[in-house]
Amino acid sequence: MTEAYIYDALRTPRGKGRKDGSLHEVTSVRLSAETLNAVKERNGLEGHAVEDVIWGNVTQVMEQGGCLARTAVLASDLDESIPGLAINRFCASGMEAVNLAANQVKGGAGDAYIAGGVEMMGRVPMGSDGAAIAVDPSVAMDTYFVPQGISADLIATEYGFTRDQADALAMESQRRAAQAWEENRFSKSVIAVKDQNGLPILEHDEYMRPGTDMQSLGGLNPAFQMMGEQMPGFDKVALMKYPHLERINHIHHAGNSSGIVDGAAAVLIGNKEFGEKYGLKPRARIKGTAKIGTEPTMMLTGPVPVTQKILADNGMNISDIDLFEVNEAFASVVLRFQQAFDVDPELVNVNGGSIAMGHPLGATGAIIIGTLLDEMERSDKETGLATLCIASGMGAATVIERV
Repeated sequence: MTEAYIYDALRTPRGKGRKDGSLHEVTSVRLSAETLNAVKERNGLEGHAVEDVIWGNVTQVMEQGGCLARTAVLASDLDESIPGLAINRFCASGMEAVNLAANQVKGGAGDAYIAGGVEMMGRVPMGSDGAAIAVDPSVAMDTYFVPQGISADLIATEYGFTRDQADALAMESQRRAAQAWEENRFSKSVIAVKDQNGLPILEHDEYMRPGTDMQSLGGLNPAFQMMGEQMPGFDKVALMKYPHLERINHIHHAGNSSGIVDGAAAVLIGNKEFGEKYGLKPRARIKGTAKIGTEPTMMLTGPVPVTQKILADNGMNISDIDLFEVNEAFASVVLRFQQAFDVDPELVNVNGGSIAMGHPLGATGAIIIGTLLDEMERSDKETGLATLCIASGMGAATVIERV
């Protein structure tokens, strides 16, 4: 089978996902087009250089609807002969775009792809597209549906994680992200977002709170306790599924959960012949990809079984992985991953994560693959694994090896 290589990976800075965020006036199409243009310019692509653009975005309504991928191609400087495919696997959409592209290359369906995603959460609110699992009683009752925040607190309760542990992980994420920016660790990947006059709108992740400490986090009220304990009483739903628990311990809040932000990311994937044609050197090969379904009430434990699956599929052990990127949707997700595999926390999210810098849903999967690759090169590591939890109970993972 043909090998699939990563030739480039880039992202925009992440802007606060609200009206005073720096990217609020930038549309999803425009931010996507700028990201695609950066891939084209950085790699000297011409004509029908790639087989397809596979683009993840979660809330596929309004400006993010109507096959955003194809619209972004037409709004960009890419050749109009290049099609576009919009996909949605919730928080793993950007990763699934990369994985799908890699497997297309491996299977011989084209020499190269641009894969990634976008989410303008300040312009197209999360959940504005509706969801049958949440609003259709025939599904919600059978699956014991609860919102993700309740699921995160359920994980903490089931596996014994405390508020202090979650806050300590959040504080460390902020510290690591600040250090990464101070040491220019993202300089290879982050592209400035510019206005129509070519002036920078945003050059730096703006959601970060580098002064975060345990005292400031300790002053925040649990974000999901009211929806859990009062009407409609989602705690009772979760406890029907997990009757051995007496109550849900609500430990998550805005400071130890992922931030709502705007952003986009792209990865250029191709075979050996593609690289030779454009004079590009591969940075890594995609060794394996995986996805899996999990129990939908606890919902966010997917990184554990999907990591087990991708390791088994590729004849690997957890000790074969040098670095990990585990999306920080909520602190308990990362704590559970570290607990399950007994991995050194110093090897997980070395440069901070979504708690510090934010989680632009459709882009995050591609972002963490690029972040992982950059850190593997910086620290001279050979093999890395990126993984995310996913709404409705799923998990996705990618293993990459430096070339």
